[in-house]
Amino acid sequence: MSRLPKLSLSVAIAAVAFAASPVLASSGMIAGIDVLKTWNLVVLGDLTSSSEVEGRTFVGGNLDGNSSNYQITALPASSTGTPGLTVVGDVNGGHKNLNNGSGAIVGGNVNSGLNLNGAAQTVQVGGTISNTNVNNNTVTSGLAASNPQFAQNLAQQKSLIETSMEGLSHAMSTEAANSQLTISGNRGTFNAQPGADGVAVFNISAADLDKIGEIQFNLNGADTAIVNVSGKSIRLDDNFLGGTNNLGEKVVWNFHEAADLSLTTAWGGSVLAPGANATTSNYIQGSAVFGNLVQNGEMHVGTYTGGYTPGGNPGTPGGSSGGSSGGATDVPEPGMVGLFALGLGALLFWRRRRAVTV
Repeated sequence: MSRLPKLSLSVAIAAVAFAASPVLASSGMIAGIDVLKTWNLVVLGDLTSSSEVEGRTFVGGNLDGNSSNYQITALPASSTGTPGLTVVGDVNGGHKNLNNGSGAIVGGNVNSGLNLNGAAQTVQVGGTISNTNVNNNTVTSGLAASNPQFAQNLAQQKSLIETSMEGLSHAMSTEAANSQLTISGNRGTFNAQPGADGVAVFNISAADLDKIGEIQFNLNGADTAIVNVSGKSIRLDDNFLGGTNNLGEKVVWNFHEAADLSLTTAWGGSVLAPGANATTSNYIQGSAVFGNLVQNGEMHVGTYTGGYTPGGNPGTPGGSSGGSSGGATDVPEPGMVGLFALGLGALLFWRRRRAVTV
């Protein structure tokens, strides 16, 4: 059996940075840090919801649960044609309400039915759709059978999001700390001290968060504040002094080891937990990425807008550009997808090798 060459961390991080490159962005696919800028909520597996999302939502598995609401805030048109709701699997349970002309792409069947509110919407469905009044909207079903590229696009987009979110979380976790959490009584103060690139990094543990009940966050001009939180099982009960406004655009809470994550209070800042089975009981102000989610709390806009990219490359501020104007995105050139997959494979190989040799 041949052995793969040993791959360096710098190569792996470069692969993650490639996810946000203009080449990939121009293909219409979205990956890397641009995922946090595009979607208010990303669930890599299944989402069970009885709540609402103010911005856009991506679900890599099935969307289940009682009636829930999507894109309840009027948003500027997406430059990549991203609709308010994208579900790779089936849509089940109670009716799902799509608002503000948001539109939807569903890879499987819509069994629950959709309420299409506001301006005329475009809904594309791979399988069948039931319990939906079309009215003046454009609803097309059976696309998985009539257009093989439809299913291919969704599968490719899901894969890119999943691998790049795992890679992004790992890359953030390897950043050296330059800022400190100070604990005084029940209060924890995050005092950002950004470097020349505008990035402040805190490295703490779940046990540190367990020591406090109040959070004071001082950005001090930071473009991005990364809070790496170690620990596999995490419960968040903290209150934010001064509220949560504007934290989602700048702060990323990276739960890079979390397998179980419970948020019981209103949370300020974007949340990156691609390996976690999560439950929310109150709102999150910012972007969020989970493995699977039971959502009982709202997702509020204020999605990430910072300029961070792995490896210290400032990239192109403002997120993705280009892409198709319709609901389905273009397929990247095979060479681009191959290079991206190779790079992310390098990252995952490096992590496994490091785990064995440490």
